Amino acid sequence: QGQLVESGGGLVQPGGSLRLSCAASGSVFTKNAMGWYRQAPGKQRELVALITRSGTTNYADSVKGRFTISRDNAKFTVYLQMNSLKPEDTAVYYCTYGSVLPGYWGQGTQVTVSS
Repeated sequence: QGQLVESGGGLVQPGGSLRLSCAASGSVFTKNAMGWYRQAPGKQRELVALITRSGTTNYADSVKGRFTISRDNAKFTVYLQMNSLKPEDTAVYYCTYGSVLPGYWGQGTQVTVSS
């Protein structure tokens, strides 16, 4: 912790979009896989999406086709583009890095999908 800065959460209506950002230090970013997890109230933290150092991605079934994870190697930043948001996407979203995920955590950013 302390090496990730997350941003981009907020309140959005169903069907809307948000983009989360996670900025890391250069050494963290270039040496590790990066990912996003989320935790809804009363539920366990779950994987949303991950991206390896080489750019291979993996998604939870619940977000496939709606969310896209990407990394900008020049800015040491990983993004989570979230489209067609649903109320069930409401959660605190956490960025993580490590040789194996989940590893070290960011502070989390709240995403609320509600009309």
